[in-house]
Amino acid sequence: MISGSLTALVTPFKDEKVDADAYQAFVDWQIRSGTNGLVPCGTTGEASTLRNTEHVHAIDLCVQAADGRVPVIAGIGSNNTAEAIYMAREAQKCGVDAVLAVAPYYNKPGQEGIFQHFQAIANAIDIDIILYNIPGRSIVDISLETMGRLAEIPNITGLKDATSDLSRVSDYKAVCGADFIQLSGDDPTALAHWAHGGSGCISVASNIAPAQCAQLHKLCADGEFGKARILHEKLDRLFKDLFLDASPAPTKYALNLLGKMQPDVRLPITSCRQSTKDAVVAAMKMAGIDI
Repeated sequence: MISGSLTALVTPFKDEKVDADAYQAFVDWQIRSGTNGLVPCGTTGEASTLRNTEHVHAIDLCVQAADGRVPVIAGIGSNNTAEAIYMAREAQKCGVDAVLAVAPYYNKPGQEGIFQHFQAIANAIDIDIILYNIPGRSIVDISLETMGRLAEIPNITGLKDATSDLSRVSDYKAVCGADFIQLSGDDPTALAHWAHGGSGCISVASNIAPAQCAQLHKLCADGEFGKARILHEKLDRLFKDLFLDASPAPTKYALNLLGKMQPDVRLPITSCRQSTKDAVVAAMKMAGIDI
């Protein structure tokens, strides 16, 4: 079962290339710190600026380093259905447990186009698919009716929801069934998402605070929402301040402070402003992270 704290992994760069050594060491640290699953090559992994060969290489590095200890759900999303199918097949060859497929962005397809896009990916692979609904970036929103249709496809098994609309959890459960995996796509709403019936979060903050985020989600899974709220309050500024500048620049800055990787990002993402750096350091201290 895919659940708990799932890290939306950043992709370390060095000398304008994927830093394989830093990446695999980072993956190992994540798992040893309690992270429940890994999501390479999503938005936080700067997938939009990875060449296809780099994209596949990063997925393969993650699978190798994870070595079956936790699930790996590889980002393969594209607004080009053929490209998404290609990347999904490559991810399956790498040995991932599932793929994460975002709603087609920029093209603004209708609901039938969205359905057929995901159906085509599902028909092309034998592993599970987690849908990714983020209308703030993709413009299109997967409707409740379309979600119900997609949930009938056997290997479409869950959803990462980044709408911040907590009322959808119950709606999705009604049309997709109780076994349909529901993951928050926003750290600030993860606690409430659990309370409404979700089962975890694909998290940016867990790049920096894997142990704390894993503990938060364990408390939620155990129904210890009072204790989870106290921990959430310690992490809340980190959840929010990692987005004061375009992600993942603040996250990579924090990881550089922790000695995990270079802070390098690729254009059009740029390095953090000093004010953001100061805020991130303060948020890390509030979260109990030793710098």
